[in-house]
Amino acid sequence: MGRLFVISGSSGVGKGTVINEFLRRHSDFKLSISCTTRGKREGEEHGVNYFFLSQEEFKKCVENNEFLEWAEFSGNCYGTKKEFVENCLSKGENLILEIDTKGALNVKKIMPEATLIFIAPPSVEELEARLRGRHTETEEAIQKRLASIKSEIENSKQYDYVVVNDTVENAVKKIEEITG
Repeated sequence: MGRLFVISGSSGVGKGTVINEFLRRHSDFKLSISCTTRGKREGEEHGVNYFFLSQEEFKKCVENNEFLEWAEFSGNCYGTKKEFVENCLSKGENLILEIDTKGALNVKKIMPEATLIFIAPPSVEELEARLRGRHTETEEAIQKRLASIKSEIENSKQYDYVVVNDTVENAVKKIEEITG
């Protein structure tokens, strides 16, 4: 039986970079594939990057209680199918879900064996500097993300582990200790 790890962290904390480096080193782990209603982007493939669903298909999955967790962001829905996770774990695959803290806590209710890992910034100031350094978002969007950090940090108190991403190398080593 595979093991389930749920990794969350605030926008700009570098969780994607940390997860990608961890996966590069550990071929016995795989990243879960989420469902989404957003359109396919250049180079994306159904069943590889996401399972692309229509609004109607997604709504049906919600009504049939097929998701471990789901949320709506910017008019698009995203969710993790129970069946996908259960199939991976039953095949002995170790699975990582990269989802927000609310979704992670919902997964833990349904699958208490899941290990929750929160990737934290060295400080809120450092996180703000990272967000601003991207030069990809408006001031309003940055302020919105910074405001959501409080609830994420509050939710992270219910996690099994908090890993500070001071450097990618250190964060990956800590995750290796947890998953080892």
